[in-house]
Amino acid sequence: MKLRFDRSMDRRNKLRFPFNRELRYKLLENDTIIAAGEGETIDMSSGGVAFRTNKALTTGSLIELSISWPALLYDSCPMRLVVFGRVARRSDSVAACTVEKWEFRTGSRQTNAVIPIGTDSRLMRWLEYRKEVLMKASAAAANTAAAIA
Repeated sequence: MKLRFDRSMDRRNKLRFPFNRELRYKLLENDTIIAAGEGETIDMSSGGVAFRTNKALTTGSLIELSISWPALLYDSCPMRLVVFGRVARRSDSVAACTVEKWEFRTGSRQTNAVIPIGTDSRLMRWLEYRKEVLMKASAAAANTAAAIA
């Protein structure tokens, strides 16, 4: 008997595609980069990325993934897909994160063995934006609660 995959059994909203590439990540907590590491993607969609890593990641933490892209810009310049999101789930060696924002960046022509943990201005701007959105949402909720009362 041949087993067919029933799409209705999958809880994901987006179809995942197998995608095995090298990645680097930064984990944020309270405006601070608390961890950095390396891994390998398993699959991805427009809504999320599953990847392997040897470190345990905290569910709900903000994360930035920098994924090597298989195509070259102008046939010579390496590209990276940078994803900003939250750690959605994890197991011993596999984690998945949401995709809240993404962008392509040019990659370095050399790979560095060391991942520097420093301030990333784009990462910090995204974090500030997330704070503003949360503050506006809580202010709107407070106004609604006050109007009801």
